[in-house]
Amino acid sequence: QVQLVESGGGLVQAGGSLRLSCVVSGRPFDNYAMGWFRQAPGKEREFVSTITYNGGNTYYADSVKGRFTISRDNAKNTVYLQMSNLKSEDTAVYYCAADRLTRRTVRLKATDVSSWGQGTQVTVSS
Repeated sequence: QVQLVESGGGLVQAGGSLRLSCVVSGRPFDNYAMGWFRQAPGKEREFVSTITYNGGNTYYADSVKGRFTISRDNAKNTVYLQMSNLKSEDTAVYYCAADRLTRRTVRLKATDVSSWGQGTQVTVSS
């Protein structure tokens, strides 16, 4: 059974930084693309970022491009989301996501995800 465990959320002032981590267990980590999604209160879950299975390509939502960086450490079965210059509109629950198919190099959609983390709250105060 695949498990995704996130950490690193919290309360930060606007302009600050946070790094989210997601540790994956239960299947070969380096065969799958990974992503981050987020959901703000009263809104639908939205795409934030994807990193391909080999780390060769990354994708970002326009709203976070230039401020967020996704990376992965296949030796640690971990994917990261470094968030900088945070804004109040970044406030949301952030979810780690694992692709359902192997070795893909596409930007993940929610329908591509086979496993989700439990979510970690990020709150940005203005």
